[in-house]
Amino acid sequence: MALTVYQLTKHMVYKTLISTEELQNQLNRDDTIIVDCRFDLGDPNAGFEAYQTAHIPNAVYAHLDNDLSSPPTDSTGRHPLPNPDVFKETLSAWGIDAKKQVVVYDQFHGAFAGRLWWMLHYLGHEAVAVLDGGFPKWEKEHRPTESGVHQNAPTTFEGNPQAGWTVSVEEVEANIKHPQFKLIDARSPDRFRGENETIDPAGGHIPGAINHFFGNNVDENGVMKSPEALKQQFEALLDQQAPSETVFYCGSGVSACQNLLAMSHAGLEDAKLYVGSWSEWLKDPNRPISTDVEDAE
Repeated sequence: MALTVYQLTKHMVYKTLISTEELQNQLNRDDTIIVDCRFDLGDPNAGFEAYQTAHIPNAVYAHLDNDLSSPPTDSTGRHPLPNPDVFKETLSAWGIDAKKQVVVYDQFHGAFAGRLWWMLHYLGHEAVAVLDGGFPKWEKEHRPTESGVHQNAPTTFEGNPQAGWTVSVEEVEANIKHPQFKLIDARSPDRFRGENETIDPAGGHIPGAINHFFGNNVDENGVMKSPEALKQQFEALLDQQAPSETVFYCGSGVSACQNLLAMSHAGLEDAKLYVGSWSEWLKDPNRPISTDVEDAE
């Protein structure tokens, strides 16, 4: 795997998580870029409004629909990946390049920040970490905030998508009849069972999938569990299956990235993402739907 070479040689490079204390110590560093990813699927403007009211100093804002996705089509899920060249222009405008440590955060256990974390790794940029505990923990600890909109000096981001990091809907369809990988659904157990579905037009899950709600990766305070606890949790879930033979999905390829973050933090690398996820799966009425509950957590 070809990855970017970093020039942060005098400082620690954070690749999965960073604590609130560690981030506060880096607030005034010109080689640290902070990105606020707060979002609300029910109110797409809410995240940016919250950002304008109060955000971590020097943070820029990433909008899930406008920055971290391309417009959906009749055949895609709700949040397709943006064109790589367009996304690299966005990253450049935020001031991100090979010399920068990136820190991303949201308000919901990394469900949205995890998407940007994964996208940067997907383009070969390893120096990116999710703020552990997110903005709620930062505020609870009375750490500094600012209002308004922050902009960084633009730069040039260079990187390319890593081969083998995603699977297509055709591969997922083929996997039902001839299993090649373990498919894991990151949504809540009720949605997996086909109950309380308020986002997509039908409930249930892809046949053969098992359920691991991304919220199970954090403790009661919204902080990610220890690498040891996560490793034990995921190894039990994988049941001898290699991480490289594991594919995560969710509603639209967003919260599944938090599971990939937790796997990586546990030292379990190379799991893949089905970006289209449930919202793409439903676009073809001939694709089967399951509501079996035995594999729901």
